[in-house]
Amino acid sequence: MEMKEYKLSEPVRKGDMSIEEAIANRRSIRTYSEEKIGENDISQLLWAAQGITNEATGFRTAPSAGALYPLEIYVVIAMVEGIEAGLYKYNPASHILILKKKGDIRDDICSVSLWQDSIKNAAAVIIYCAVFKRTFYRYRDRAAQYVYIETGHAAQNVYLQAEALKLGTVAIGAFYNDGVKEVLDLPGEEEPVYLMPIGKK
Repeated sequence: MEMKEYKLSEPVRKGDMSIEEAIANRRSIRTYSEEKIGENDISQLLWAAQGITNEATGFRTAPSAGALYPLEIYVVIAMVEGIEAGLYKYNPASHILILKKKGDIRDDICSVSLWQDSIKNAAAVIIYCAVFKRTFYRYRDRAAQYVYIETGHAAQNVYLQAEALKLGTVAIGAFYNDGVKEVLDLPGEEEPVYLMPIGKK
């Protein structure tokens, strides 16, 4: 398949909602409307998850033990304006999406995630994967703990960003690892750790 890339719109760094308001209003939302979300919404959410905040150092929006950044972010696009349905990988350095698989694969992800309706009905699903060895070589026995902590940091960023965008999301940890790996056709070193469906409330 010919590699297809989408350059995402530039993320906004100053919004209308205060961080205090986003924290106060944040809730897990499992039911979404059938409306599309904007390309700018996906751009902002992916930036919140793992975007670059310092070009010189490569530092990102979420803290990482030793700045080793073990997370790899995928997104299942289904109902996003201006982006065709498919599975994409997010490249933080270039702020682009790289097409990995064409078509709407929400049902496939849903089937390996205990048939949760929030996944099936989402406009998009963000999938956090991790390359544990990036952290292991320095932190050894603490590595897995640090990777999971980092995933939580990134997921909370997305929760708060979603609230600021008036979108809903929920963090999902109930899925079959091997099933998700098969659907995404992940490289052997990448392990899925978290799913976050996104949609309009």
